[in-house]
Amino acid sequence: MDYARMQEIGEELARHAPDPFVGYEIAGDQIVMMMSPGRPHELISWLIREQLAEQLHGTSPRLVAHTGGEVEDASIGRLRRPDVIVVPYDVFAEQTMSPFDPRDVALVAEIVSPSNHSNDYLDKMAEYPAMGIPLYLVVDPRKGTVAALSDPGQGPDGPRYRTRSDYVFGDTVTIGGWTVDTDRFRVYPSDR
Repeated sequence: MDYARMQEIGEELARHAPDPFVGYEIAGDQIVMMMSPGRPHELISWLIREQLAEQLHGTSPRLVAHTGGEVEDASIGRLRRPDVIVVPYDVFAEQTMSPFDPRDVALVAEIVSPSNHSNDYLDKMAEYPAMGIPLYLVVDPRKGTVAALSDPGQGPDGPRYRTRSDYVFGDTVTIGGWTVDTDRFRVYPSDR
C-alpha cells in the first residue's frame, strides 16, 4: 500500500480513537496507534528536554529541544513521533502543520515503553539512520540503561548507526556535543 493511502487510513483511525490516544506512527505497511505514556516515561522525556534546552541556549544556529512532534520521511514510508527532538528554532517556528523533515533533526530520543520495546530497539534503530538523523538516544527504564548512537551510514544489513556507547542510570551520557545526566532517571515501578 502506498504511503499516502497509509496516511489517509491513519487519519481516519485517529478520528475514531478513544482517549488516551495521542497520535499514530507509520512504519511501512503498519499503522501504530500511540497511547498516552505513563508518568515515569514522561518524566524522563522532560528531564532530557530540560537538560538539552540549557545546553542549546545561545547556539548558532539556534537549536531547541522539544518533547513531541512528528518526523516524516515519505521516501521510506515512515512517520514517527520521537519522545524528544532537537531542531533549529527557525524550523520549529515555521507556520505549518507538517511533520518535521528528518534532515532538519539533529537528535531524537526515545524512552522505551514497557510493552513495545522492539519498536525502539529494532525498527527505529534502522529507520532513524535511514532518515539521516545524526544522533539517537535510547533510554530503557525497564532495565535502567541508555544507548547513545551516532554516525549513521550503511552497514552490511542496511542503514545503521556505526557508533554506540552504553550507559546505566546514574551515568552522565555524552551524545554529540551534549551531555545528559541520568542521575534522576528511574526504572519503571513494579505496579505498571
